Amino acid sequence: LICEDAWFDEPAQAARDAGAQCLCVINASPFHIDKSGEREQRMAERARAVGLPLLYSHLVGGQDEVVFDGASFALDATGRLTARAPSFDEALAIVELDAGGQPRGEITPLPAIEAQAWRALVTGVRDYLGKNGFPGAIIGLSGGVDSALVLALAVDALGADKVRAVMMPSKYTAEISWIDARKMAERLGVRYDEIPIAPMFDAFRASLAPLFDGRPEDATEENLQARIRGTLLMALSNKLGAIVLTTGNKSEMATGYCTLYGDMAGGFAVIKDVTKTLVYRLCRWKNAQGREVIPERILTRAPSAELRADQTDQDSLPPYDVLDAILVHYMEDDQSIEQIVAAGFAAADVERVTRLIKVNEYKRRQAPVGIRITHRAFGRDWRYPITSKFRA
Repeated sequence: LICEDAWFDEPAQAARDAGAQCLCVINASPFHIDKSGEREQRMAERARAVGLPLLYSHLVGGQDEVVFDGASFALDATGRLTARAPSFDEALAIVELDAGGQPRGEITPLPAIEAQAWRALVTGVRDYLGKNGFPGAIIGLSGGVDSALVLALAVDALGADKVRAVMMPSKYTAEISWIDARKMAERLGVRYDEIPIAPMFDAFRASLAPLFDGRPEDATEENLQARIRGTLLMALSNKLGAIVLTTGNKSEMATGYCTLYGDMAGGFAVIKDVTKTLVYRLCRWKNAQGREVIPERILTRAPSAELRADQTDQDSLPPYDVLDAILVHYMEDDQSIEQIVAAGFAAADVERVTRLIKVNEYKRRQAPVGIRITHRAFGRDWRYPITSKFRA
């Protein structure tokens, strides 16, 4: 059986009626968190329905936005798991069939959620760059948690010698951001460069001042800084041939808390399907694996884009634990505003977040491709029009 053949009873019954003694399923099933358990449950139903053992051979590797996680397995005729290969690794799994035709082998445990997500992201980065011929990666390192996570993932995927970090401070960049960015680059052993953007920012403002006609500063000046940084990173990419990995997360992409042609500029959006709360979980998981590669202060200070004085993300967005929970209910669980409010969330927060999701579709359509790790990611899984005249 091939892929969806195994979703339904009829092909399996036809194979059994033709004399099959064991169902062999070859598959390329895109990963999302906890997908292995879902596959095993569905295939167990198929094995029980026809009373035959089942061998499930699964692809491993990255392909554009999707990752395939391996973890091939075997089930007996009752649907009981009798063997499982490792996740995210090519492997030769030996399964023996006894006299009764029942398979037996080694059962490799499934990784925890954080480990699943980490391995999927590393696989996606490694294969996207490797299969497309990019010699390395460039990352704008800010001293914040998102770029810290992307840097750690890139080093795991490619090796430190193929990753370059660039810090581009402005007058709003806190000294601790400089310190933490340098410290992390040193811990991971990557090349680290600093390009102050204040002179460029001042030149842009001077050129635009006559056209702005005395209007007060607003998000325009904030976005200018992000676009200067994007220009610098893309110039390095053009000159060196390495790809820019963007650092925007799913919470930011959902709400439009990102800048077109600024922090969205790049070739591959590594964490575009990773919510902010999961970003922190992954960073803490990584630090618990043997050595602290992400400085603790990055994980404890209030997140900020540092595009104006005393700025924090929560000046513009609800707390991330609230935002991300609403995002899961609305996007992944297909719940209405009324259902989410009934679950205990403030109506104002739900209405604000869902409105931001709707009006920022135009930004997401212009974002680079990135790795899918959830049941529904922005991209092929999310079909929503840009133009709807809906602003409620």
